[in-house]
Amino acid sequence: MATGPRSRDRRDRILVRSAVRARPILGGLIVVAGLVAGSPSIAREYSTRDVGGWTIAASQDKQGCFLTRTYRGSGGTTLLLGLDTDGSNRLSLLNANWSIREKDRQRLDFRLSNVSFPRHLAIGMASDGKKGFVTSFGEKFPAYFAASYFLHVARGDTPVERLALDGSSAAVTALRQCVSLQRGKSARKAHENDRDDGIPADPFASDVKQKAKK
Repeated sequence: MATGPRSRDRRDRILVRSAVRARPILGGLIVVAGLVAGSPSIAREYSTRDVGGWTIAASQDKQGCFLTRTYRGSGGTTLLLGLDTDGSNRLSLLNANWSIREKDRQRLDFRLSNVSFPRHLAIGMASDGKKGFVTSFGEKFPAYFAASYFLHVARGDTPVERLALDGSSAAVTALRQCVSLQRGKSARKAHENDRDDGIPADPFASDVKQKAKK
């Protein structure tokens, strides 16, 4: 199906917002020799943990969770997969050697061991001294990611990155558990803030009687 400029612009805006949301997580997670340090604001909501070599953490806006891993090698590529409570997801890759500019549009080929996404739109981003890109896939992508052994990314004939995904199955399971926890908290908060039984939040407040008389 053909897509027009408006549709492409909308996708770009969504991906740019995804990049902005990813930055605090990337800046707040440090993975060194299997030891994990999460930022205090994250740790209070969800206990950042290491699962199969991947770090799992809740997003600071409480709308989802991320799994991430930093690979050894030139530039220290960082992979981050975010999953929101509404089912949407975003994948980010960053490397200290890359020169992609923020908000640049790129058509990249993504290949997992079980599915491919040719000429898929990605948007440039930067975080924690690294540059890279963010993109989004359909709701089934986390399942594909969990069942895959590798992720290969290319820019036409130029290879961008080849990453092993060992441990991804256990990591995605933990990611979904984290998201379920965030979804439950959001539902409870909405219920608490949407009482329709006429009971005020503070029945002993000085202005309660005045409001009841009106």
